[in-house]
Amino acid sequence: MPANTASTHLHRGSSAYRRATLALFCAGFATFALLYCVQPLLPLLAAHFSVSAADSSLALSLTTLSLAVCLLVAGALAESWGRKPVMTAALGLASLLGGACALVDSWDHLLWLRALLGLALSGLPALAMAYVGEEFDPEALPAAMGLYIGGTALGGLLGRLLAGLLSDLGGWPLALAGVAAMGVLALGLFIWLLPPSRHFQAQSLSLRGLLRNFALHLGNGELRRLFLLAFLLMGGFVALFNYVGFRLAAAPFSLSSSLIGLLFTVYLLGIVSAGWAGRLVPRLGARQVMLGGIAIMLLGVALCTTPWLSAAVTGLALFTLGFFAAHAVASGQVGQRAHGAKAQASALYLCAYYLGSSVIGYVAGYIWEHAGWLPLLAVLAVLFVLAAMSVRKL
Repeated sequence: MPANTASTHLHRGSSAYRRATLALFCAGFATFALLYCVQPLLPLLAAHFSVSAADSSLALSLTTLSLAVCLLVAGALAESWGRKPVMTAALGLASLLGGACALVDSWDHLLWLRALLGLALSGLPALAMAYVGEEFDPEALPAAMGLYIGGTALGGLLGRLLAGLLSDLGGWPLALAGVAAMGVLALGLFIWLLPPSRHFQAQSLSLRGLLRNFALHLGNGELRRLFLLAFLLMGGFVALFNYVGFRLAAAPFSLSSSLIGLLFTVYLLGIVSAGWAGRLVPRLGARQVMLGGIAIMLLGVALCTTPWLSAAVTGLALFTLGFFAAHAVASGQVGQRAHGAKAQASALYLCAYYLGSSVIGYVAGYIWEHAGWLPLLAVLAVLFVLAAMSVRKL
């Protein structure tokens, strides 16, 4: 690699930096909008298809499960095929599958399409994180990663918000179609804005090399702790937002789908906290910022135990703020602590992240159905305490 490689990195303040961060913002936005738009629709899907609350969560859990598994393959392919082509194809296919979900009226067909959508989206998150690690100046990396995570927060917000509003106008099919159209718009902006990779070096695709890289990352104790952190935090985050809709639709709250969807505006705090956390790392250190984020999540869980709507909304806001702060910092740490094959390291982190979403998100449904809201929150609090213990060992 030439000696002046550093000068070709994307530096804060440059036009290429702004284009790249906006493109990655669009990619994160579309990924989370397509992925999580079904979350406020779970009560509607349960009623329309006559399935239980836990089974309705399969519309999300199967998507995140297929995403988690296929991330490992997508990360390996990207080491040979490049970053931008794979991300472009993934986002285009995911948008088409999201639109197809609006056209079916069979629960099994909807689940199959959602699983395929997860497969398509697997080409985006790990590659975006790897692109940031390779192309951005090291000093600008925490802020760039924070902006990408902020895009995922905005996508999660608008995907849920738009789905909730459109479902009251035309039911869940209109909601899914509207989010798919938003994905197509984000795809066009992504293709136009993202600069081509300058520091990507293709590797020959081999199973032996793939397994060697995975063994290298799994043998790294610091990366293992980050993978565990992703599993616990994301699992608990999705579990709370999966079933808070059922909680708020029931007495004493009895909120409509639109109002429940509006509560996801707390994701705006995620956009702020992701960038804010990245800027705090140089001053306080990654471990302290992550511990602070987890402490704020625990405070949010405590407020969600109350029977008052204002306290519950405040709790959701704090919970979201803390989650995105911890996740943004942990994401950046993966690229810094991985020794080569950064896309596969990011893929392992996100595999754990989405496995947590699938496993904990689904199991939490049984706790909700058979034990209730307070036991569910108690289990989530235990998960976050375990996450804090993992961070302290970094």
